[in-house]
Amino acid sequence: MTGPTAVETIDEPAQPTPGPGGTIAHLRACLPTLTPSGRKIGQLILDDPREIVHLTVTDLADRTGTSVATVVRFCQDLGLKGFADLKIRLAGEAIPPERGLHEAVTHADSPATILEKILHSTESALSETTRTVDRAAFTRAVDALQCADRVLLIGAGTSAPLAQDAAYRFRTLGLLAEAPADAHVQHVAARLLPPASACLAISHTGQTRETLAGAAAARAAGATTIALTSFFRSPLTRLADVALVAGSSETNYRVEAMSSRIIHATVLDALFVAVHLAQPDRAQKAQELTAEVLTEHRI
Repeated sequence: MTGPTAVETIDEPAQPTPGPGGTIAHLRACLPTLTPSGRKIGQLILDDPREIVHLTVTDLADRTGTSVATVVRFCQDLGLKGFADLKIRLAGEAIPPERGLHEAVTHADSPATILEKILHSTESALSETTRTVDRAAFTRAVDALQCADRVLLIGAGTSAPLAQDAAYRFRTLGLLAEAPADAHVQHVAARLLPPASACLAISHTGQTRETLAGAAAARAAGATTIALTSFFRSPLTRLADVALVAGSSETNYRVEAMSSRIIHATVLDALFVAVHLAQPDRAQKAQELTAEVLTEHRI
């Protein structure tokens, strides 16, 4: 099975890396020397740097009539590592520091007020998720997982612990599930998946290079690919056979918002319960054996 290219080649930056706080000024100075496509991208960024922080690389490519590869090349021409690097720098320059921590928090807030705001924000984020997760897609994901000969879960960075926890829990239902910690092992395992298997890729941004490589390899192997991400439009959702989009406006500014992991953990929990109920006999037998083993580790 073939699909869109997931990973662009990394070239050496063509320009010196902008200094701290100087990305916007650096872009403005470089703008006349860029290609026509690069100038179009650059002008959109200069018109509203804050807005760019809300976008995925796919959004920016579509808004400028270019491609993901062109946006990545544009960022490298500025001396940056890629689009994620650009967003982090723009957020640091265009967004007040406290907004980078949390959109609702201000310097005047007491610790108790901060706690209340974070709890309320997380509650709101979970509530919003009920509107972003497509029910039909969720059902297809459950069907793919409960019928799969093997289940591979992949994720990098802060998504890796979610993948490993979910793999363990699915294994307690009798599924042959795994979540290798190493990105290279994930990639190899994905390419070696049999066709009657499933790969669940977890990524907040949907733009993580290692996760995209694994998802593309699983797709090429003929496995059913399932994406769990926070954004509707991303390279990962374009690769996936089934896209579970679980995010909220609360995650717009922060590059790795804690709430996104709470939301994704909740969706994974729902998948666990649904798969359990899809094949209750198999799940019950596996969980009885799991409980028997775990008693040996309790006092």
